[in-house]
Amino acid sequence: MAISFIRTLLLYIVIIAAVRLMGKRQISELQTSELVVTLLISDIAAIPMQNTGQPLVSGFLPIAVLVACELIVSALMLKSAKFRRFVCGKPIIVINNGKIDQFQMKRLRMSTEDLSEQLRQMDVFHIEDVAYAIVETNGKLSVLKKPDKLQPDNSMLGIVIPDNGIETVIISDGEISQFSVSLCGLSQEWIDGVLQGENIKQTDVFLMTADRKRNYHIVKKEAAS
Repeated sequence: MAISFIRTLLLYIVIIAAVRLMGKRQISELQTSELVVTLLISDIAAIPMQNTGQPLVSGFLPIAVLVACELIVSALMLKSAKFRRFVCGKPIIVINNGKIDQFQMKRLRMSTEDLSEQLRQMDVFHIEDVAYAIVETNGKLSVLKKPDKLQPDNSMLGIVIPDNGIETVIISDGEISQFSVSLCGLSQEWIDGVLQGENIKQTDVFLMTADRKRNYHIVKKEAAS
């Protein structure tokens, strides 16, 4: 029992390290090569987990080879556009200048229901509002609405919005994030001053956010019932 636990823990650590080496992506954003490697790693790791009689090296070595292959392929795709198109394909326009390209839809085996569903997920409920729709290499749909269907932004309305920078979580459950503090150009002294002015201890803060203009918001911890 203890051996199985240790083997599983070691494989878990190795898989996390492998995924970290391959970069940060969500499952829906994986390119073809990345998805294949991810699936293979999960299958390979399951074998030594279930079979304690099999050496762990038989699981570590294939994972290391797959990660190395993915890193090499990624480097080649950065250097060669042709190689990238060969591995990942290229974006395909399914709505071109407001007209649905039925040939490309058939080529992608995408039904009109599939197209409508993806458009609805992007808050587009009328196909006639779309000027261009492009299926990216990771399978996601990018949409550009027709000019008369676009919502006006602040520049169109002549409204100038002050730039307060990014709002980050300064304190989470009583713990200060030094990364967020430095990102907003703040200091420990400023945080201590704000907490003192609000008459609240750091350990009693559930959430505190702030930006570069020193606008902040504090949520206190709720009392345990």
